[in-house]
Amino acid sequence: MKSLFSEAKLGNLSLKNKVVMAPMTRSRSLGNVPGDIVAKYYEQRAEAGLIVTEGTSPSPNGLGYARIPGIFSEEQTKAWKKVTDKVHTKGSKIFVQLMHTGRIGHELNLPKGAKVLGPSAILAKGQMWTDAEGMKDHPIPQEMSKSDLKSTIEEFVNASKNAIQAGFDGVELHAANGYLLDQFLHPSSNQRTDEYGGSIENRIRFVLEVAAAVSVAIGKEKTAIRLSPYGAYNDLFPFPETHDEYSLLAEKLNEIGIVYIHLVDHSSMGAPTVDPETVYNIRKAFKGTLILSGGYDAERAEKDLSSGVADLVAFGKPFLANPDLVTRFQKNIPLASFDQTTLYTPGEKGYSDYVFAN
Repeated sequence: MKSLFSEAKLGNLSLKNKVVMAPMTRSRSLGNVPGDIVAKYYEQRAEAGLIVTEGTSPSPNGLGYARIPGIFSEEQTKAWKKVTDKVHTKGSKIFVQLMHTGRIGHELNLPKGAKVLGPSAILAKGQMWTDAEGMKDHPIPQEMSKSDLKSTIEEFVNASKNAIQAGFDGVELHAANGYLLDQFLHPSSNQRTDEYGGSIENRIRFVLEVAAAVSVAIGKEKTAIRLSPYGAYNDLFPFPETHDEYSLLAEKLNEIGIVYIHLVDHSSMGAPTVDPETVYNIRKAFKGTLILSGGYDAERAEKDLSSGVADLVAFGKPFLANPDLVTRFQKNIPLASFDQTTLYTPGEKGYSDYVFAN
């Protein structure tokens, strides 16, 4: 495991190892503000060279799920400062993942005056949990106007500035898993007839505008993105132009000069396998750091790092019940299994109460 546990460079940052904690929604932020148990949770897992937080909304409109955090208010920004301080004390780096849920939301989960928005007024199949009334069907989103697009870009920019103020080392734009930025990339959810819909070039436009604006605001070395080509999540699935679209997107992101692309493969959860040719094209086009994630164990991570396919590898589920995951990998200690029933419930149970191996 010479590669996995060796130091790495990420832009102008030095990482103590090549293990990344992947972003995972945990729904513990009451009132959409991360509390002390959130700080404890991330501090426990700071053996990772880099932590990417759970999806954190840049806007009241993006708080689609119950109890997810935001980073658009002063209160939220101050609360996140407690998290970054604890993680930095342990020698790890931390990026906040900015996740606007878009059409994957419900009014009952949103603050007063907020709206469920999407590229087009197209319903997402399925339901979501609301604390007020239990499971509810997704509503039809309101199609975003040009004014909405402009204000949403401004929200991403302001949230990114808040993130730096809160002590984060950077931001990861969530353009994967069927949320707002990803919704613009897919022809099934984006059926606009203006310059943001139709062709590949138009569908990637909004994502690129957000990435460019954030890069100008906080620096390209602090700006990153997560993508999920061939994902099958939140009623978005692969489409005939997937390979060509993500290949072009990688080229354009490279021109902006962001620090990393985080590429997630959901095939371990039943989605189609990411086309190796697509990964190759992204690797070839993008000169920054490439993080791969999806169903990895230590052995597979070492293989992809050693071969140069990946620069860093992110682990999600293994970190849930194993806050000391890096130590367990290094000492070949068996991994504990997580409690499925407490993934999204409030409180410390099944969150910050998992035990360390030694």
